[in-house]
Amino acid sequence: MKALKETAKHFFDQEILRKYDIRGTFGKNLNEADAYYLGKSFAVFLHNNNIPLKVCVGYDGRISSPSLEKELTEGLSESNVEVVRIGLVPTPVLYFATHFIPGAISGIMVTGSHNPPDQNGFKMVADHASVFDNDISELGEIAKRGKFIDSSGEVKTTNIIEAYLSKIIKLNTPSNSILKKLKVVWDPANGAACEVIKQLVERLPGEHKVINGKVDGTFPSHHADPTQPENLVQLIDEVKKEGADLGIAFDGDGDRIGVVDSEGRILYGDQLLMIYAKDLLSRNKNAKIIADVKTSQVVFESIRNWGGEDILWKTGHSLIKQKMKEENAMLAGEMSGHVFFAEDYYGYDDAIFAAVRLLKILYDGEKSLTEIYDELPKTISTPEIRIECTEKRKFKIIDEVTLHAKKLGLSINNIDGVRVNNDLGWWLVRASNTQNCLVVRVESLSEAGLNALCKELFEILEIIENTLDLSPLSRFV
Repeated sequence: MKALKETAKHFFDQEILRKYDIRGTFGKNLNEADAYYLGKSFAVFLHNNNIPLKVCVGYDGRISSPSLEKELTEGLSESNVEVVRIGLVPTPVLYFATHFIPGAISGIMVTGSHNPPDQNGFKMVADHASVFDNDISELGEIAKRGKFIDSSGEVKTTNIIEAYLSKIIKLNTPSNSILKKLKVVWDPANGAACEVIKQLVERLPGEHKVINGKVDGTFPSHHADPTQPENLVQLIDEVKKEGADLGIAFDGDGDRIGVVDSEGRILYGDQLLMIYAKDLLSRNKNAKIIADVKTSQVVFESIRNWGGEDILWKTGHSLIKQKMKEENAMLAGEMSGHVFFAEDYYGYDDAIFAAVRLLKILYDGEKSLTEIYDELPKTISTPEIRIECTEKRKFKIIDEVTLHAKKLGLSINNIDGVRVNNDLGWWLVRASNTQNCLVVRVESLSEAGLNALCKELFEILEIIENTLDLSPLSRFV
């Protein structure tokens, strides 16, 4: 290994160095030079942490992704890193590569995830652990110092989609697929999962239809975010038209899942987690299951009733994965549709794995998804409400909400944002770590309770910051 050599210093726009990843608007505060120097900085980061200099690199279907991937690869390879390029793939395939390719225990995915088309960024893992928070800050500091490794590394290209599909199909082969055939509509939303989904359905039992199955970085049919009901309208229409048993949707990089039943009813992330939890606990009593702060209270109660140990934790895929390792948890889920499987898989968020696991549960069980939905414990809740707010202001608002709630004598959980519980139910407001907005969710057992809780939160936010557009919340007051 050659000593670090001082070359050009690079200064990332501080706004793109987010908590979970690096993300910005291409051509505005993110460009190819950022990708190049990220590669050089990541090499130093690995070297400083005694992690092998072999890195998998993948990219999503956004228009800017190929050029960013090219520069990232150059920055890595000019810093003595052996680069394994796996091409246009969903993020879970990049994660899989770091477990499948010998010696390549680190990786970088060029992706804007579920964000608008003009945005892009990088998700990173080093030695199978997410690179986030202080590690991302350190990458920024390395770039500022301008001291990099000056040595050439080898660049290889490989296709691991076949290996990935073989793995997830083997782990989710149903025992009852001969007796019934499910009809499924799939919507990869013109995102990075398109090719994988088209290959997957050819190998699954049942009847399948793929819509929006061509990669298109402009996302012409709808925004690639299945957490928002308006992005599931087309899928719901297709499910009803086809008389399908269910519909499955993905975000732009394939790590978030959205599901609708035969009647077009949306199963949100916490409801899906209940289905996966019940299945897991039928085989693993006392298993630990993690859910994020946006999750319904009935999920935690159900996990306990089924013999599991429930853990409430912070929102964010990196934080959840870290907590899973600390707790040795077998399953985790977020309201946003990230689901993490560690019973027989690697513990990362994989919406494609989640989809085939759901199909296995349906094949091996006696009930349809519609019947399962009908039996889920019901509450009345808002969807995930996003209130636009500047990057600088959103965290200060959370601090002010905390102070105001304490003055009112409310019962507060501050693990991530502010979650207030009372006899009517609970409300949550937190600063998104991926978008310039506040995230709100409210839940109660009655319409009157929901209205009262929404009114309480609305009035607090209005007092603290009267310039916010609270209309997404006000319709529930």
